Amino acid sequence: MENKKTITHKNKIGFQKLIAAFGLILFVGKIIAWKLTNSDAVFSDAMESVVNVISAFMGLYSLHLAAKPKDEDHPYGHGKVEFVTAGIEGALIAIAGIMIIYEGVNSLVVGKTLSKIDLGIWIIAATAVVNYLLGYISIKKGQAENSLVLVSSGKHLQSDTITTLGVVISLVIVYFTKIYWLDSVVALIFGFYIIYVGYKIVRKSLSGIMDEQDPDLLNQIIRVLEENRKIEWIDVHNMKIQQFGANLHIDAHITLPWYYSLREAHNEMEKMILLLAKNTKRSVEFNFHMDDCKTVSCPVCQIKDCPVREKDFVKRVEWTPENVTSIDKHTID
Repeated sequence: MENKKTITHKNKIGFQKLIAAFGLILFVGKIIAWKLTNSDAVFSDAMESVVNVISAFMGLYSLHLAAKPKDEDHPYGHGKVEFVTAGIEGALIAIAGIMIIYEGVNSLVVGKTLSKIDLGIWIIAATAVVNYLLGYISIKKGQAENSLVLVSSGKHLQSDTITTLGVVISLVIVYFTKIYWLDSVVALIFGFYIIYVGYKIVRKSLSGIMDEQDPDLLNQIIRVLEENRKIEWIDVHNMKIQQFGANLHIDAHITLPWYYSLREAHNEMEKMILLLAKNTKRSVEFNFHMDDCKTVSCPVCQIKDCPVREKDFVKRVEWTPENVTSIDKHTID
């Protein structure tokens, strides 16, 4: 029987195949519209769809690779490939924006007369609707399953929708006004927007590759610990969170009373790990280290009947991103 994780990966791959198939169909539709209208704006939109198709197949490959289990060469699994492919996809989106700008400038300089604009409008508008719906579903599915590939694919499709709507608007205006250079101006505006979207995706993928701290994720984990902390957990520090596609790896040190037996200390550590696992909607691998308390821990230790206390309790230290990620035990200094 297949486990839940395997089924989730299969669902991701199946949906990415759907995106790739629709990408090919929409690309053909835009090429037909370009041939009918002779519009450079439509041509640039069609070229942007080439990026959609390439990105869809790249995303499909990355999801397939990310689903592979850990091995000797990849002890943390293959999940980071999603960051790599998302980064390449973002770069391709930015390149598509540059292409759109180039075509727009070329049209303004050279000038061009359009034909069969009304038919082109209907074809391009239909591709915009399909792209937006696919993008919306892909983003929601990616957020639900913590897949950067599906989220970036969805954003790509929706950014393509915005570009396509710009082309539709320019074609409608040109159809009624016969001012042919207006579609090039609209294409230029959305070309710059596409570059910005590509930059944002590249930036997020690089942060994942470089293990940049995710503030929202860190705050979520600390909030769970702070709201459910036990007095025996004197502090938790030196926490690091790594993301491998949809999976997480969390390292941390937990300070416990030094007089606890190994079994008692391990049980307390397990309670913290189970608490986080229960309140995290992602697959998590934990690597926790047990620290014994020192004299400097006494002022923040809340154990009232501690048999070996050397200093009086002073105050409870609230756990924050700053002290939980610090390499040092918590103190009042």
